[in-house]
Order: sequence, then C-alpha cells, then structure tokens
Amino acid sequence: MILKATKKYKDAEKACQEIDALYQESVAYLCAQFKAFSDGKIPKKKIQAFYPRIRISTKNATRKDSRRSYGFVPKPGDYEATLTRPDIFSKYYEEQIRLLLKNHDAPIEIGLSDVPIPVHMALGEEFHLEKELDEEQMSALMSFFDHPDLEKMNDEVANGTNVIAAGDPSPLSLFTAPRVDVSLMRLRHYTATNSNHFQNYVIFTNYQFYIDEFIGLAGTLMSENSGIDGYSAFVEPGNKITYNKKMENMPHNEAGFALGRMPQMPAYHLKRADGSGITMVNIGVGPSNAKTITDHIAVLRPHAWLMLGHCAGLRNSQSLGDYVLAHGYIREDNVLYKDLHPSIPIPPLAEIQLALQQAVSEVSGLNGYELKKIMRTGTVATVDDRNWEFRSLVRQNQRLSQSRAIALDMESGTIAANGFRFRVPYGTLLCVSDKPLHGQLKLPGMADKFYRQRVDQHLRIGLRTMALLREIGPSKLHSRKLRSFNEVAFQ
Repeated sequence: MILKATKKYKDAEKACQEIDALYQESVAYLCAQFKAFSDGKIPKKKIQAFYPRIRISTKNATRKDSRRSYGFVPKPGDYEATLTRPDIFSKYYEEQIRLLLKNHDAPIEIGLSDVPIPVHMALGEEFHLEKELDEEQMSALMSFFDHPDLEKMNDEVANGTNVIAAGDPSPLSLFTAPRVDVSLMRLRHYTATNSNHFQNYVIFTNYQFYIDEFIGLAGTLMSENSGIDGYSAFVEPGNKITYNKKMENMPHNEAGFALGRMPQMPAYHLKRADGSGITMVNIGVGPSNAKTITDHIAVLRPHAWLMLGHCAGLRNSQSLGDYVLAHGYIREDNVLYKDLHPSIPIPPLAEIQLALQQAVSEVSGLNGYELKKIMRTGTVATVDDRNWEFRSLVRQNQRLSQSRAIALDMESGTIAANGFRFRVPYGTLLCVSDKPLHGQLKLPGMADKFYRQRVDQHLRIGLRTMALLREIGPSKLHSRKLRSFNEVAFQ
C-alpha cells in the first residue's frame, strides 16, 4: 500500500472526511488482499495497511474555556494519536478536533501512521477467520498479514505510567487505535451486540430481574411511544433490532443472528439517533466481570455509567428495599490494585450524585428530610468474596465500622474505580437486599418477595437519572476531578 502525504486542516469536518477516506482505503485494501489469499493466491510480500493518524504541534497551551476538562493540550509541543472506526467515532473525532482548533492556533495534520491494522480488525466483528481458512492457510496467515500486537494495546496512558522518549510526540488520546479495536471486538464477544449499538449512558446491573424490567419497558416504548425522549430502536443480544413504529420512516425490524447460548454479559440498547440513549448490561456477580466490561466500554468514551444492583446493608437502621447512594468506596476487589492502588481515593461527582438523589425523590415521591426514610448516603465496601459473611466477624466488623461503611457488594467499587481511571463519570445506587450482620440472610423466599417489590422502582430511578444527566450535557459531566496533571486532549 502506498503511503500518502500528510494534509493539514483548520476545518474539523474536512479533517474527519480525510480520516474516513484513509481508513476506508486501508481496510478495503486489506480485505481485497485477504480475499485473494483465502482464494488460494499466495502474496509475494507481506501485506500491510495502516491506521490514520492525527497530529498537532502547538506553541501555546491556552484554552478558551477553563471550565471544560478536555479539548486542549497541557503544554506546548507535539501531540498525536492513531484513529480507527470512523463509522462509530466520526462525531466524537469531529468534536475533539473542533475544540483543538478552537483552543490552539495551529492546524490539524491528518495522514497515515506507521501502526499497521491487524487483518482481524479490518475484516470486522462479523468475520471469523477460523471458519474461512483451512489449517494450512491459518498457519501461513501470520507470514503475510499483521496480527494484533499487545505492545500497542496497553493502558499506560490511562494509568499515567507511560514514558515518552526524547523527541517523541505526546499522546492525544487515552487509547491507541489497536487498543480500541480489540475492545470493540471483545464487546461483541461478551455482550452479543455490535459496538455501534452502544449508547453514551450505560447502566450496569448484577441481576437479570433488572434486565427483564428494561426489556418490558423498551417493548412498551417501541409499540406505544410517539417519539417521547427520542428513543428510536431497541437492540437485544444477537443484534435483534425492534424499531419505534410511532416514529416516521423507520425500517423493518431485524432478526439479527442466532444465539447458540446467551453471552457472558448480555447488553441491551435503548437507542437514540444521536447516541444519547441508554445501554444496560447484566455483568453478573463479581469484580472480575465488572473490570472486564468497563475496560472495553471505556474506549467508546461514554458520558456516564451507573451501577444499579443489590447490596448487603450493614446498619441495623436500614430496611430491606432501602437505597444506598455511594459517596465513597472501600476497594478490596483485588482486580484493579495493579493499575489503581486502593489507597487512591475515588471521589463522588457532584452532578451524578445530585441527579441520583433527584431521581430517587421524583420516583419515590419523598422530598427533603423525608427522603432519609428510604435512602442513606455513605461508603460502600466492594469485596471479591461472595461468602464474606463466613469470615471472622470480629475483625471484619471493626474495619467496616471504622470506615463508616453502610453497604457491601462485589461490583460497585470496581466500576467506580475504572470510571475514575478511564475518565468516565460514574455513580452507584444500590438497594439493600439482605442484612447478614443483623440476622437477615438472602434466602430464596425472602429474595423473591424483595425482587418483586423493588426492582421496577429501582430501574425507573436509574432511567430517570440518565435523563437528568443527558440534560446536563457532556461538557459539564466530564469533570475536571477525573483529569490528571498532563492530561490528554481527547475527552
């Protein structure tokens, strides 16, 4: 593939058009060469195509609006990033470029990088190499095409551990294009929906009951909604799409692909045309799943994610069904300690906290001091042991009491910490489902009654919170609390 000369732009839309053209040309070339290879034609040399690259060289680090947490470089110098999937990120790229041009009196340079696109990424989420090639071809594939390189897929920029060699440009983005691509592929694997369906407001839950309520609500919106809230489609695992028939010019529903079994963490998407709808994911139980899914959804740069789930109430004054609004976390998940040490505080974000409290008030009908009857704000302990109750209660109770913890679960601290780590606004609203320290264990009969009484209200609170956050808008949601000293320019 012949490398083209870099072009300079002072227009964000035209810059994005060039990014799209370069990417599409690279992918088309790889796909054509792979087709020839799969048909039995042996290449004479290695086949390579490259990711687009954006670069800016600045002599100042000024910014037009000091309230915004992104869209500017921290100091004069050279900055660049590799880019991918303009079909998903075109609006995102255009906004980031527009802000860079606004803040810095310098053009944006667009060209091809020296980072090759692995053939797996060019072939897309629908393609499976092992089904298309025989064993001999699979063995020869690496000799002729680039494969994913883990050295280019690390999280050093996000973790603040990257070292920039003298003369090298600084990063513009938290993620390289290869890191983004592998996450997009894994989202399809874990959730059984393609990455282009994910919305900017994400709810995580640890129980299928919440998903069942979400499916029922979405079905009502698609059949009865007349465009209220602008929800245009509902997507289920297998990319099954139901369109809102009350909106004009909607296509026919799509059956999607057949599922042999449900994925590990199924995702459901209540979509809006501008991507500001709601994605809900059943992450199951445990911090490992919580880290895995947020590691990958983070590359989509969502505007907020929330944890809605169940917890153990630690205070005798709490009742089953009460809500817990987390404003701090004890992190004993043991999955993030290498990337973000547990001693690092995870601060509450004012916009998220206020929206959650307002949503609880609106849905429950309780206001002011009365709201304290059903909700407490405090520290949530997140652990990696589901049977934590069986440990020595003397030592455990002392630690939980000293921290003033009011609830314990297995996911919330991990989700909040990864939001902090990846600069994604986060929040937690849990519902007390048992009180092991006070003799109320989660047992089948009691649990069934609890789920029936509280799941619907809890979900409606989560959905109302997302609506409130959408009204606040991205520029206010992406808090400066989440940005480090020498932060990347991209949101």
